Amino acid sequence: MATLIRTLFALGSRLPLLVLHALGSALGWLSFLLSPTYRQRLLANAQQAGQPRAVALRSVAQAGRLVTELPRLWLGAPVSLRWQGAEHIEAAQAAGRGLLFLTPHLGCFEVTAQAYAARFGAARPMTVLYRPSRQAWLRDLVDHARERPGLRTAPTTLSGVRQLIAALKAGEAVGLLPDQVPPQGLGVWAPFFGRDAYTMTLSARLARSADATVLLSWGERLSWGRGYVIHVRPLGAALPGEPEAAARVVNAAMESLVRESPAQYLWSYDRYKAPRR
Repeated sequence: MATLIRTLFALGSRLPLLVLHALGSALGWLSFLLSPTYRQRLLANAQQAGQPRAVALRSVAQAGRLVTELPRLWLGAPVSLRWQGAEHIEAAQAAGRGLLFLTPHLGCFEVTAQAYAARFGAARPMTVLYRPSRQAWLRDLVDHARERPGLRTAPTTLSGVRQLIAALKAGEAVGLLPDQVPPQGLGVWAPFFGRDAYTMTLSARLARSADATVLLSWGERLSWGRGYVIHVRPLGAALPGEPEAAARVVNAAMESLVRESPAQYLWSYDRYKAPRR
């Protein structure tokens, strides 16, 4: 199985984005039609956010593209990228401050870190937090694929958090997905589209510990395989010291990004689940 998937990734890395996204659309709809649990969660989460059914259905194909574009992003030739808001990164770097990027499960979140590394990573690398796979072969594939100049990874452990703090204090960049459900004890309950969701407190703690500039970012997936647009903007408000208040600010910021392109949000993600022990 591991050999087969490696082979498929190698073959997929040579295909144009247009082909990969077409395959992803088919994969997304296949998952939607064959899995009642997946289908119900996707529709329920979109409805909870006040999104019409048409938007939820458009997100089905986008979710599939999120999977099939990975071989090209990890192993293939560079893709076409445009920036909106890169000046906010340049201003923070000129001031010598660390950068904390908050990115929801919106669009292609894999490409945002790659784009930063390609443009800014030589001078100030980015460290992204990720949860290593339990399967050794998949962990090796992901680690190898993400190894590139200007981009580092930190595991979801205490040593990984220390790595993030050190990077920010050194004036480097850190990337998080703050709408990812953390383990029990590492978050608080805060509203997300009108319903309480267990929300990590790590982003606020990191920002305060290193006096970092907090930026919102996401990678818009363009149609017809034309590449991606990296959107960057300031958070707009300082994160409060109280964990629940900070979580509400972060969730509200994530909501604002999702509303920009709701069809590209991963509504199938189990955002309202109970945290694991």
